[in-house]
Amino acid sequence: MPQSSRYSDARVEQLLAQLAQVLEKDKAPTDLSLMVLGNMVTNLINTDIAPAQRRSLARSFAEAMQSSVRDDNAH
Repeated sequence: MPQSSRYSDARVEQLLAQLAQVLEKDKAPTDLSLMVLGNMVTNLINTDIAPAQRRSLARSFAEAMQSSVRDDNAH
């Protein structure tokens, strides 16, 4: 189920494109890209979220990611 956001689709797409561009410029393989992005998420949670909310937010984030992963055969 899509979540509503306080950010415009254009803003989200712009940041996504910029992050993808950095990874592509570096020719980062998929596993390295996932490691870096995962570390970035962990750092954001650990530095910007109150300790009492971190595990709950991480769980919600993981559930949202699981629900957005497709089962098709596309690479």
